[in-house]
Amino acid sequence: MSSPDDRPSVPGDLVRVRAMKWPEQPHWEFDGRWLGSDEHGDWIGFPAGTRFDRPGHGFIATWDSVTLFPREGWAATFCTGHPRGVGIYVDIATVSEWRADASVPTLSYVDLDLDVVERAGAPAFIEDEDEFTEHAVEFGYPPELVARVRADVDAVLGAVRLREPPFDGATAAGWLGQLASKATS
Repeated sequence: MSSPDDRPSVPGDLVRVRAMKWPEQPHWEFDGRWLGSDEHGDWIGFPAGTRFDRPGHGFIATWDSVTLFPREGWAATFCTGHPRGVGIYVDIATVSEWRADASVPTLSYVDLDLDVVERAGAPAFIEDEDEFTEHAVEFGYPPELVARVRADVDAVLGAVRLREPPFDGATAAGWLGQLASKATS
């Protein structure tokens, strides 16, 4: 279980993000910079040049992004300059936990397959329904988890479409501005 002491305390501190698949199988790992917290949760920045790795695959991002890790079951990434026009990408997940079990503070969560995606010029939509349905059976997701994931994805999709904070554009823009200022300082 995480504690407040496991969270970074200085904006710009290096953090490791560890996304797993159910129940705790390796998925994505990447490093970023803790930008701070607000009423929505913790914000971590990933400048262009950040390496993202998972078993059997990796890439180096050519775009800037910030990810919000709220105290709810999802993680929302906001991008600028993404080559496929992705502006918002929300992983429906378990609640993120800070862990001090590594050389740098680590934020861990379990990615529960469903995503809310918004690309430039297109309405937001739910992605990976087939993967969620398959994994719910294969990995034995508990019925209460399935119900929570379905409720969370519907709520997030609605919030993105209605432009409710933090999906209002201005909130993420402020954090992307902080990321840019950290990269130039």
